[in-house]
This record gives sequence, structure tokens and C-alpha cells, in this order.
Amino acid sequence: MHSTHLLLEEPIRMVSVLEPSKPSFFPAMTKIVGTLGPKSRSVEVISACLKAGMSGTPHRSVSFQSADWVLLVTVARFDFSWGDVDYHQETLQNLKTAIKSTQKLCAIMLDTVGPELQVINKSEKAISLEADAHVILTPDQEQEASSQLLPINFSGLSKASNFFFLPIMLISVKQGDTIFIGQYLFTGSETTSVWLEVSEVKGADVVCIIKNTATLAGSLFTLHVSQIHIDLPTLSEADKNAISTWGVRNKIDFLSLSYTRHAEDVRQAREFLSKLGSDAILLGAETLRGLYPVETISTVGRICYEVRAAIKVKASVIICFTSSGRAARLIAKYRPTMPVLSVVIPRLKTNQLRWSFSGAFEARQSLIVRGLFPMLADPRHPAESTSSSNESVLKVALDHGKASGLIKTHDRVVVCQKVGDASVVKIIELED
Repeated sequence: MHSTHLLLEEPIRMVSVLEPSKPSFFPAMTKIVGTLGPKSRSVEVISACLKAGMSGTPHRSVSFQSADWVLLVTVARFDFSWGDVDYHQETLQNLKTAIKSTQKLCAIMLDTVGPELQVINKSEKAISLEADAHVILTPDQEQEASSQLLPINFSGLSKASNFFFLPIMLISVKQGDTIFIGQYLFTGSETTSVWLEVSEVKGADVVCIIKNTATLAGSLFTLHVSQIHIDLPTLSEADKNAISTWGVRNKIDFLSLSYTRHAEDVRQAREFLSKLGSDAILLGAETLRGLYPVETISTVGRICYEVRAAIKVKASVIICFTSSGRAARLIAKYRPTMPVLSVVIPRLKTNQLRWSFSGAFEARQSLIVRGLFPMLADPRHPAESTSSSNESVLKVALDHGKASGLIKTHDRVVVCQKVGDASVVKIIELED
């Protein structure tokens, strides 16, 4: 590797005479969270997805490709609104097998059920609904779903609170209110979702007129009621059980809260996680708490300086060496026009019983961040080394960037790393 180094303290105008970088390939900054389900849970399919771009490394042959932009699925979502723990555990094992065989990074997200209204169809038989006929929504889940009766998981539909006008008083849905039932978004042309119009309320039951002919197939269907606030908890007991058992056991990277309605929902979730000692599950974004104002100003100022420098010299990529991943996420937070390659340096840690290396979790936490592409470095390369190992791990990072399509010959790269106690920024132009 031949390169020339310019410290950021050197006049920026020196590099302005260089030709601007014109990369032929540029990865999409936006990330995709992909759900693993019946059609995508086998080892073979997951491995193919990882090779095609469902990981932190952009690839030229990815299937989601348009011109020079590639959309990457970097997080695998496990939707707990359907399927039991054993089903998701089997899918997760397939994912881990695929990750091991492909050597790709992929984060794990647990998506809760939350305050979701559902139609319960225990028999899983198809339900045919004819336009202009009547159907009853009942909270009696012991009833069998049919064309005339649909059991739901909420007993307060007939006395729900009107969220927009009467936030305190309890009132029922009223005649003329609209209710939507289905598995997917409704476009008006498909026959797998149905619109209902409330005809009357009878005790705990709601009688509706069917507005379009449809066939509901499956065990669960989502129910949406227009302008009605549903008084269900942010985390159901099933959600709490899934998080405290399956989530903690499998050390998930992200927790996704379904149907969040206000900040209180997030606060309640954080309180629950704190009792588990698992706050890190929600560390998907950086928040400055104001405990160290001087250090905060200094850090944010340095990050902004690094981003401005990268833009000014028309760098093709920013490389950031980090152990926790926070520095790289802070850089990406300011949405630079070029991608950020986060080189996560593992750290040796112990629980007094055995020694292990950190790094994998920290790298996966970056997979969901726009424009941020993590890679794990060799643990023999410390993040704050003053030895020649800095050059060695930099070469590995540059080679990784070239192989990924992020960097090519004659590109300029901004490198952010620590040397001793100092934070150093280098501007590198790659030569043949």
C-alpha cells in the first residue's frame, strides 16, 4: 500500500488541487431491516441473503440494486406477533449458522406485539366475508372465528376512549366508525383485507357491516379502529416474557417497540429493561445526557470538524477506529455525504470466570445506522496503539473498503483514530 498522509492541522487548501473522487460504486446510506419468516428462515435462503447484501458489507452483486446504489438489509427482525419461542429459536439458529458460514455481520432485532388489536382464528381455517353482510366482533376468545363472528383480543372495544376529543371519558365505538382487518396494508384492490363499518354496539360486542368481499387466511389478523385510542399496555405479558427469556438468552442487539403512542411507552420499556440489567438493548442511537458539558462540546466539535474535512477534500469514505462504536455512530449522526467505515477493535474482558473479547455486539449495533458500515478488526490491534500496528490495521481496513466497493484507487480517505491520548485525523490519497 502506497499512500501519502496529511495531518488535519496542515492547510486544507493543499489537497484542493487534487482531482475529485469519482467512485463508480456507492452504497445506499439507508439500511433495511428484514423480517425472517416462513419464506426466508432456512439456512440456504438466509446465507444467500447475507451474500447478496443482508449484512454490513456492501456487495456489487446484491439483488436490491439500482444503478450505482445498493440497499442493504443489515438487521434481521424477529416478529413476535406470530410464531412461538421455539419457532423463532430455530430461525435464529439458522441465522447464526448462515452468519458463521458466510462470515458476515448481521444484527438481531426482537419486535414486540405491543398494544396491537388482533382477530384470533385458532382453527386457521379461511374466513370468507361477503360485502353488505353483517359480522360481529366479540371479546370472547373462546368462540370460533367464522363469517358471522370474529373473536378479538381486546375486551374494551365497546368502551374505548376517544383519543382526539375525550381523552378521559370512556365511550364506545359508534355507528359509522370504520374498522380495518387484515395482514397487510390495504390498497383497495386485494381480497385479503376487509373494511368494516360499525352498525351498532350490543354489550361487549360490536356489530359491523362488511364493505368489501374478502377472504381472511391464517391465525392472526391486525385490527385498526379509526380515531380510537386503545388502552393496552406497551409491553404485554407475552412481550415481557419473550424479552426476559428469549431476548436475554440470545443477547439481542435491538428491541423494536410496536405501536408506540407517546414518550411514556419508551420510558416504561426502559424501566422494564433496567430491571433485567439489559439497558444496552435499546442503545441504537447516541444521546448526550449533559453530565459532562465541556467534554461533550469538545467531542461534538471534533466530530463536526472531521465531517467538514471529509466533505472539503471530497473523501470517498471516513474510516473511524473505535472500541465501543460510539465515535463512529456520532460521526454518522451528522449525515456526511460519504459512508463511514467503523473499524471496531475488540477488547479483552473477564467476568472472573473466563476471558473473552468484546466487539461483535458493538459492531452489530452500528448495522442499523444510516451510512455506517462496521467491520471487526484483529483483537491484536489495540484502538489506541502507538506502534506500527496502527498502519497494519489501517491497511486491513483499506483493503476491506476496496473489496466492499467503498474505496478505489486514487480515492481520498479521512481516517479518525487515537494515538496515545490524542485524537488524530489523517487525510490519505490512495495510489496505485
